Amino acid sequence: MLAESRKNDAVLQTNLPLPVVGRGKVRDIYAVGDDKLLIVTTDRLSAFDVVLPNPIPNKGKVLTQISIFWFNHFQNLIQHHLITGDIHKMGFAKDFVAQYGPQIEGRSMLVQRAKPLSVECVVRGYLAGSGWKDYQKTQAVCGHQLPAGLRQCEKLPQFIFTPATKEETGHDINIDFDETVKREGEEIAARIRDLSIEIYTKGAEYAAQKGIIIADTKFEFGLRGGNLILIDEVLTPDSSRFWPKDVYEVGHDQPSYDKQIVRNYVESLNWDKKPPAPELTPEVIEKTSQAYQDVFKRLTGKDLA
Repeated sequence: MLAESRKNDAVLQTNLPLPVVGRGKVRDIYAVGDDKLLIVTTDRLSAFDVVLPNPIPNKGKVLTQISIFWFNHFQNLIQHHLITGDIHKMGFAKDFVAQYGPQIEGRSMLVQRAKPLSVECVVRGYLAGSGWKDYQKTQAVCGHQLPAGLRQCEKLPQFIFTPATKEETGHDINIDFDETVKREGEEIAARIRDLSIEIYTKGAEYAAQKGIIIADTKFEFGLRGGNLILIDEVLTPDSSRFWPKDVYEVGHDQPSYDKQIVRNYVESLNWDKKPPAPELTPEVIEKTSQAYQDVFKRLTGKDLA
């Protein structure tokens, strides 16, 4: 099986001879000098904010290379932090590349260091996930009042900006636009709202041509030299909800190209969504890995290198 045959290739954590800036749920981040970062995306996967014990082979490569694809796609719309995803162009010594290249090649980005904003910029185009749950209770999603009678996974009359805080532990907290203004100022709040909706709209239109519905997503922005730039990851299966367009049907959960496969599996277990997370079956690992690779090929027209 794929999960077994690629088990040795899965990267749960990297240990490079560089200063560690942080280790997130998925990414290991290193300092490269004073003004650059090396972001390495591992094969770790989190569900309900808990990192699972099993890596998903090739997941980190997919997330990295999809982000690179979108950074290039949107480069005329907004500046971004990406310098290069080619390890041979990052300025590292030959012995570093020889020793660590096989581990991080294809899953790393050299980026400009920026000061991240304090909010995550969530855009919703369809009524799914927590948005659907909120709508059933209040007919609203994060303060946006919606028409009556909408069904699960239905496309919204217009895309909505629903920002959230970035929490170090536990779940991020939904906030409204007024709170975003309090945190970042009126000018920045308006710019990230408008940019988020524009990037999502253009990305969703492109993806639809490739047979993918991007139901919702989240972006992160930062400031570098006073300039607003796009950072972190962009329109990946980890930051977005991806559905196959050819089987989309309103009124129920959709099949998914993202980690919803894993969420559905662990929700079927008697797990309280607190650490430690349950082990995944080989079948779930294989199906999830294949889903990530399928969405990469659909978006880019290429097989994962």
